[in-house]
Amino acid sequence: MRIVIAGGHGKIALRLARKLADRGDRPVALIRNPDHTQDVVDAGAEPVVIDLEQATVTELTEKIMNADAVVFAAGAGPGSGADRKSTVDHKASVLTADAASLAGVRRLVQISAINVDRPVPEGTDEVWAAYVEAKRLADADLRERSLELDWTILRPGRLTDEPGTGKVALGEEVERASVTRDDVASVIVALLDEPGTVGRVLNLVNGDDPVAEAVRAAAS
Repeated sequence: MRIVIAGGHGKIALRLARKLADRGDRPVALIRNPDHTQDVVDAGAEPVVIDLEQATVTELTEKIMNADAVVFAAGAGPGSGADRKSTVDHKASVLTADAASLAGVRRLVQISAINVDRPVPEGTDEVWAAYVEAKRLADADLRERSLELDWTILRPGRLTDEPGTGKVALGEEVERASVTRDDVASVIVALLDEPGTVGRVLNLVNGDDPVAEAVRAAAS
């Protein structure tokens, strides 16, 4: 399969590209910075330079054409302000969904964050609150697209760079905990193969179930 990854130089995205390439898929990494080209090539992905904060929907649609699926893994990242949480985590998500729809690519997996539908506590840091709100709005937009897209929203808990365990807890009622980025990437690969997860919003943390079993159970 040709899988287009928006935010292709991110920590989850690079792990995902490696896993897809290792099993014979053709990952395409959308990157903003041309200096990141070699990193995505080393991960087994085809680099495509495009700035999701500046691109038109037509420009992005051209990059997504002929894909079998799209993974939205973009994020403003640590150190960015509230404005970029809006332009990347929310508006770039909407742009990607629009482009996938125009390109006729129905399957879209979006990486969100656990519990973003819940109100943030009073006194929450302004940038973190903006991040949560951006993810919430992006997810809300995608949930309205069931007629045009076969979407799945994946909401990981606190992300770590520990080695993957291969075991997770995945479902609508999973409580907040940590999860390795490697395990998030493994779950995305499994979600792409499981049509039963279309239209589902799934929380993800490390747990006791092997990834394949957890995804099958979430689909049932």
